[in-house]
Amino acid sequence: MKFFRHCLAVFAAASFAISGQSLSAKEPVPLSAYGELPDVEDAAISPSGNNIAVLMTSGGMRQIVVVGPDMQLMRRVAVGDAKVRGFDWIGDDQLLYITSQTEKLWGFTTDKAEFSVARIIPVTYDGEVETVFANKRNLVNSINGNYGVRFVDGRYVAYFGAIELEKLGSNMREYTWKHGRPYLYQVETHSNRVSKVANSASENEYRDWAVGADGKVAATLDVSYIDGDWKLKSGTDDVIASGNQRNGRVGLVGLGYDGTSVIYSERDEENITRWYDIPLAGGEPKPFLDDADVERLYWDETTGYLTGYLDAEEGPVFKDTSYGKTAASIRAAFADFDMRMVDWTPDFKKVLVRTSGNKDSGTWFVVDLSTGQAKGIAYERKALTPDLVGETSVFAYTAADGLEMDGILTLPPGKEAKGLPLVMLPHGGPHTHDTEGFDWWAQAFASRGYAVFQPNFRGSTNRNQAFKLAGYGEWGRKMQTDLSDGMAALAEKGIIDPSRACIVGASYGGFAALAGVTLQQGLYQCAVAVAPVSDITAMYHEDFRASGSQRITKRALLDQLGPKDGWDEVSPRRFAAKADAPVLLIHGRDDTVVPYSHSHKMADALKDSGKPYELVTLDGEDHWLSLSKTRLEMLEAAVGFVERHNPAD
Repeated sequence: MKFFRHCLAVFAAASFAISGQSLSAKEPVPLSAYGELPDVEDAAISPSGNNIAVLMTSGGMRQIVVVGPDMQLMRRVAVGDAKVRGFDWIGDDQLLYITSQTEKLWGFTTDKAEFSVARIIPVTYDGEVETVFANKRNLVNSINGNYGVRFVDGRYVAYFGAIELEKLGSNMREYTWKHGRPYLYQVETHSNRVSKVANSASENEYRDWAVGADGKVAATLDVSYIDGDWKLKSGTDDVIASGNQRNGRVGLVGLGYDGTSVIYSERDEENITRWYDIPLAGGEPKPFLDDADVERLYWDETTGYLTGYLDAEEGPVFKDTSYGKTAASIRAAFADFDMRMVDWTPDFKKVLVRTSGNKDSGTWFVVDLSTGQAKGIAYERKALTPDLVGETSVFAYTAADGLEMDGILTLPPGKEAKGLPLVMLPHGGPHTHDTEGFDWWAQAFASRGYAVFQPNFRGSTNRNQAFKLAGYGEWGRKMQTDLSDGMAALAEKGIIDPSRACIVGASYGGFAALAGVTLQQGLYQCAVAVAPVSDITAMYHEDFRASGSQRITKRALLDQLGPKDGWDEVSPRRFAAKADAPVLLIHGRDDTVVPYSHSHKMADALKDSGKPYELVTLDGEDHWLSLSKTRLEMLEAAVGFVERHNPAD
């Protein structure tokens, strides 16, 4: 099968100009090429394969552009600064488009919350963009869970969690808050008519649903917030499985391969998450994919049935073996890149592929299996030509206690990997991991002459569950020394100069950056902490309060963080007086994950101790740096700070 990887089409009608002047590596491109949202953020292909929707910025306008056969423009919808959380096709005629917004709250267990809003965009017919639940006064104008789209009786129906309101006394036109437990509602996507499908959970319980191909509830999971008791019920309300998870670690994964069973997850006695498959008609649960290292599950978008999964070692595995062979051939064609099959048609004849990595700042392709061709449709960052992308590789090393791990090393373009200044860039989470794909933050530092190391320390998700669990109770301890052990290994190889290092990170990575100059000394010339946790005790109380003081949340936090009596000794704010390098704090005002107070109080502690620091406040920004303007503001501040305190040249 022949794939023309670099046959890039020009989307003239939709302003998809894949052009731009190539800039010399001697003159770094502006940081806006890295820090602003990319030219192409996301894309989806319609079930027929004829239409493609792309979230992109063109001519200074951020928009969703829909093109049909031969890349003819069908529709464009301006999205401005909306925080887009995803979009997908509903058949070939509509798009489901989900955004979120931060709202201040009064009288609740948290002061701010992020609310998701779903909209339906007509594509092949005239009509206005419809907001889900906007025409129902008794429903909050947001969604609380997306339970998929089904094709029922010749029409598309979408399913969402909804918060109901109750009438205010005898007033028939005003409504007030009832409770925050969502009900399951269905939405006829062409008419935007809504109706209730299932009731909410009882008080002090959490409820989740799986919707079958017929649009009816196929399975319901109820979990007690008080004692962790749980029940899994079929669509006929029969209990088919039950148990107790003291920390609430049980979940509804989805329907099985043929829709006659349901898959759920549960932690075992060793704290390892296991998946089980149980018939909806009742029977014994059986271990599911116990021997696989699953990175992602694949679902049929109109039935909700499982179709396959992505194995970390084997690649895509499908129930339909012909799909597996096709996926393997696609992966082989793009073997030189960090690639992902983002979307595909139900018959697997057309596949939307995104690549990035060495010499590639992000490229989108449509693979047509009927012709055996891969057509390039867009670059993510037109200003970053291949010669401007730093080389990335996996660097393996061993921690001081003998635990094997690795990280992603990004080198500055055009420079020898010898004696380079270093930016240590630990990821957030902490339960996630970095890959060899294009990372805008790492590449921005690399473009300024720095080697960048992103260690997948213990607690990361790039290995088995035992490796992830090895991070429990190790904030500021072994999770922290894993970073400096990586730096030592790079220095031993002669790649970096350990006397010229700064540490930079966001969220948990921000905690690690602060810990690098307070809990540790003599390692870094500066620290940049974006939306950092600065005090573990404060974080615990914030998360516990936000949950409504649920016991299972308390137990889950204690599992991850370890005994309370050890938190203060690894909280950077408590050790501000020991900071041995300048600190830059950057935080969004609208952060609902790590409150702004963490940076503000850290700044106060550094000020009281007479330590050099700066605090940059990002107005209107959230935890995920969703806005292009403030994301660039963050990057310019971070890079400038590192360049002042640890010059690359």
